[in-house]
Amino acid sequence: MDLLQALILGIVEGVTEYLPVSSTGHLLIAQRLLGIAEGEAANGYAIAIQAGAIVAVLGTYRQRVAGMVRGVFGQDPAGLKLALCIIAAFIPAAVLGSLFDDRIEQHLFGVKPVIAAWIVGGLLILALGKWVDARRNGAALDALTWQAAFIIGLIQCIAMWPGTSRSLVTILGGLAVGLSLAAAVEFAFLLGVLTLTAATAYTVMKHGDGMLTAYGWPALLTGFIAAWASAALAVKWMVAWLNRHGLALFAWWRFAAAGLAALLLL
Repeated sequence: MDLLQALILGIVEGVTEYLPVSSTGHLLIAQRLLGIAEGEAANGYAIAIQAGAIVAVLGTYRQRVAGMVRGVFGQDPAGLKLALCIIAAFIPAAVLGSLFDDRIEQHLFGVKPVIAAWIVGGLLILALGKWVDARRNGAALDALTWQAAFIIGLIQCIAMWPGTSRSLVTILGGLAVGLSLAAAVEFAFLLGVLTLTAATAYTVMKHGDGMLTAYGWPALLTGFIAAWASAALAVKWMVAWLNRHGLALFAWWRFAAAGLAALLLL
């Protein structure tokens, strides 16, 4: 992998990580278009550069994150409550991910499963359009309970199917338990910090040596920086977009991505 390829993959990761379009699916297709061979190193790289997107969200929501840190040290009850909700929502993915990681990587990390997930997700967005609009004015994030957060975490596990989008199912999960659209989006981003951090750390421990041997530190750092910069812009844009519009745009994005991937198969 050269630095230009790393830069492109980093931008793809950053732009798509928090949009409801599936960064994993986009990275798999981008790797094929760039001629990067399939394998554990390629899959590991796609997950490792998520660290850049994590840093971007930490910067965007630094006040929330600081509140949770203060809460852990007994200085902010609201921050502690939110931190416990994040942990409760993370547990299902942590358990199921550790149990089925190898099977998921073996059977679902491919173009055909991603195409199917993109289409299903797009149809779901269109089918739930009115339902999403009706829940724009739901509860604030401070009203979330750990029980409701755990339900969101269970729903998040659907996104273990590459192409589904962790952001999409987590937002829908937040709406399902009564959050407003803005609160559901914010919780999806904050939960993503913990979920992606765990996934990145696990991947680095499992495939780090092979990934660095195949691609080297310069490619990894280039992907990280590109993902960080592009994710910071994408998060701000998505929040502004959803404040004025719904999720329908992302359904058509997913259909277009599925169509491009189908052409690749041909």
